[in-house]
Amino acid sequence: MKVDIETIEYYLPERVENNDLLEEENPDWRMSDLVKKTGVLKRYISDKNQTSVDMAVIAAEKIFQNGVDRHEIDFVVLVTQSPDYLLPTSACLIQDKLNLKKECMAFDINLGCSGYIYGLSVCSGLIETGVAKKGLLICSETYTKFIDKSDRTCRPLFGDGAAATLLTACVNDKLGPFTFGTDGSGYDNLILRGSGSRVENDSNAINNLFMEGAKVFMFTMDMVPKSVEGMLKKVDLSIDEIDLFVFHQASKLVIDNITRRLDLPEEKVFRNYQDIGNTVSASIPIALKDAEDKKVLKRGDKVMLTGFGVGFSWGSCLLEW
Repeated sequence: MKVDIETIEYYLPERVENNDLLEEENPDWRMSDLVKKTGVLKRYISDKNQTSVDMAVIAAEKIFQNGVDRHEIDFVVLVTQSPDYLLPTSACLIQDKLNLKKECMAFDINLGCSGYIYGLSVCSGLIETGVAKKGLLICSETYTKFIDKSDRTCRPLFGDGAAATLLTACVNDKLGPFTFGTDGSGYDNLILRGSGSRVENDSNAINNLFMEGAKVFMFTMDMVPKSVEGMLKKVDLSIDEIDLFVFHQASKLVIDNITRRLDLPEEKVFRNYQDIGNTVSASIPIALKDAEDKKVLKRGDKVMLTGFGVGFSWGSCLLEW
C-alpha cells in the first residue's frame, strides 16, 4: 500500500506575544533590527500549565470533529522535544486522552525541526508494510517554556504550537521518497543543558535553551541546499516541476538565503513565520495547512518538504498533495 496525507489540523495557544511587548520589556533589543533577521511579528505562548500533550490532543480532536472515526486509528506518533514527562511516553497519554482503541500503537520521536520529515517516513513505513491502515502523526512543542525572558536570540523567534496529520493507505504513490542526514558534531549549538542524565557544570544553563545562531545558520546554508538538490536528483525533477517548497519556518534570514542559494522563484516558497514564529517540529505541517487554506496549495500539486535544525539533523521528501 501507498500513503496519503488525508488532512492536517493545528492548534496555537490563546496567549499572543507581539513585538511591542518584547520591546517594552527590553528597550535595548532594537526590535526593528531583530525583525529584519527573524521576520517574526508575533508568536503564540503556551500557558504555564499547558503541555505538549494538551495541545496535541486539541489539534487531533479537530480531525475527529471533521467526521473521522477515532476507532479506526491504528497508531499515534508524537514528535516532540518538550514531552510532559521523561517517562512515560507522551504518545501513550495522547492515546488515552483521545479515547483511541487499546490496540493502537503509540510512541514518541525525539527530534526537533527535522522531526516532521522523519515522522512521515516512519509512519509511511507502518502503512506500506501493512502494520497499519490509518494513523496520526502529531508534532507538538512548548519550546518557550525553556527560554529565558532576557534571551534576545531565542525569545523573539520561537513560538508554541501543535499539528496533527492524518495518514491513510491509498493506491497511488503520493508520499516519498525521502532523504536524510545527521551531523552530531554540532549537538551543542542548539541544546537544553541539564535536561537529561548528563551532569552539567554550568548550573545557570539548566532548563534554558541555548542556540549558537551563527553556527546553526552556517550548518543550514551548507546542508539544506544539498538536501534539496539531492532530492531533485533522486526523483529526476527540476525546480520548475515542483509547485511549492515548504521549508521548516526557521526565520526570514534562513529562508531568504535558502531561496537565493537555490535560485528558487519567490512565489514557490511558502512562508508563515511572520504571524506564528518558529514552532520547531510543528512548523512544516502548520505551513502546509495554511498554504492549503490560502489556496496556495491545491490537490495534485508536487511539494518539496525540507526540515533542518537541532541535532544537527535534516531531511527532505516529495509529496503529491
